[in-house]
Amino acid sequence: MCRSIQPLHNYEPATTADEVSAAALQYVRKISGMTRPAGANQAAFSRAVEDVAEATQQLLDRLVATTPPHDRTAERRRARAHWERRRSPAEAPSA
Repeated sequence: MCRSIQPLHNYEPATTADEVSAAALQYVRKISGMTRPAGANQAAFSRAVEDVAEATQQLLDRLVATTPPHDRTAERRRARAHWERRRSPAEAPSA
């Protein structure tokens, strides 16, 4: 799926409405194939983002966490370190 969509369940501090909306927007962009819909499709696109955000929030509200919340800052640091490892040039083999 889209790499921009991040897990939203069981985080401290809690997931914000802006994060839910951003995930919904990324999801609708991905499945529609449009980053900016034409005027004729704008209403349907906006409505889909609202519907997905609402469904996402309902899901998050209903999920029960069985583990301690994840530290959002630590998760971002871990993701950044992973990204940097992937982007660093591979060491050249010695002759």
